Amino acid sequence: MALAAMVSLVPMDAGACTSVIISGKKTADGRPVMWKNRDTDHLDNSIRHFVGERYAFTGLVNSDSPGMEVWAGANTAGFAIMNTASYCLKDDDVPASGMDREGLLMYRALEICSSLDDFEHFLDTLSRPMGVEANFGCIDAHGGAAWYETDNYSYVRRDVDANPDGYDVVTNFSWSGDKSRWKGVERWQTASEIFHRMDVCGRLSGIHPVDIVDSLSRSYRHAVMGVDLVRDSSEFLSRTSAVVADLDFIPRKSTSAAIVIHGTADGGDPSSTVIWAALGYPAVSVTVPVPVSSSGHVPAALSGYPESGMDTFCGLSLYLKSYIFSSTEISNQGKYADLRLVLGDTSYSRATLKCCREAEASIRETFGKLYSDYMSGKTDLQAYLDGYDRAASRFFDIYAAAFDDYLDWSGPVSVR
Repeated sequence: MALAAMVSLVPMDAGACTSVIISGKKTADGRPVMWKNRDTDHLDNSIRHFVGERYAFTGLVNSDSPGMEVWAGANTAGFAIMNTASYCLKDDDVPASGMDREGLLMYRALEICSSLDDFEHFLDTLSRPMGVEANFGCIDAHGGAAWYETDNYSYVRRDVDANPDGYDVVTNFSWSGDKSRWKGVERWQTASEIFHRMDVCGRLSGIHPVDIVDSLSRSYRHAVMGVDLVRDSSEFLSRTSAVVADLDFIPRKSTSAAIVIHGTADGGDPSSTVIWAALGYPAVSVTVPVPVSSSGHVPAALSGYPESGMDTFCGLSLYLKSYIFSSTEISNQGKYADLRLVLGDTSYSRATLKCCREAEASIRETFGKLYSDYMSGKTDLQAYLDGYDRAASRFFDIYAAAFDDYLDWSGPVSVR
């Protein structure tokens, strides 16, 4: 089928996404993990539940989207997909008007695919040109984990299991593409160094999704400059103005969300899949779990339409983020981040990283008990989902309470 027939106007997801797939053969519980730090011009993001042609699914969307596009998600068959833009694959004369259909492709894949084989069949049978230039990362409930470097006419599959590390970091280039046009190499290097260090220390195999967001999406490590501003925050705050250029860190002003999909073990129950979402700028957002199920269990505060208000995770995050990028001391506002708020400084309120971690600890503990009881067979699926709904109704209040000091301020310069 032609993706072009699905919609007339398609917003693009260009930017500087950073991601990883960790194979189930690497993790302690045998379940694959996918992480995506999304960068885009569409900063207002939501989590939404869909009932597709074959499978129901839950995914990350632009809040103003009426449907038919997803930027990362998982379905009730245990299949999950995400993407990063690639800038080195296209070698044709397809005009820009025929491109940027990645979100449509992923929406369609989630509603009809149950495995990597299904996804490949889907790609094989799409009419050409496909209107994409991207790396699509996929996992399934059959032990599959792979990247698909995909352009208008073909794709190259790279199995994550083939990587001796057991994980594969991807940014905005494709190994099969034109090396002279590679983008995001700096972030690839930073993320690779972080994952390697976690692996060497024995943390990676059993790492929790929240810790991936905290370690990667909130990292102010810069591999090229050789600095780690979170690790060395005391020295950094004492020696400099703590204002840095928003360039080649994993989190950027254009970061709209961080998503971790904790998938299904080979032959396992797809209802064990959980999407962990931190909507908005990660240094001021909180990671929230969402079960993947046939019925909708997305908290209202995660799903703003057509835009996210101050009573939503993304809306509050956008409000808080604007303090970081609106310093009146800088003429070129928006291109510099004031990390005094993020890391903590005596002239400001508490470090936003500390606020995030406190809220996440509470949410993680509450959900962990519900999830553990379900996975151990102590409770059934319905009890698990009902318990989740009750608990999730309080998640936003936990988030807002953690940032109470910031909400007493007079207000940011710009919400976006």
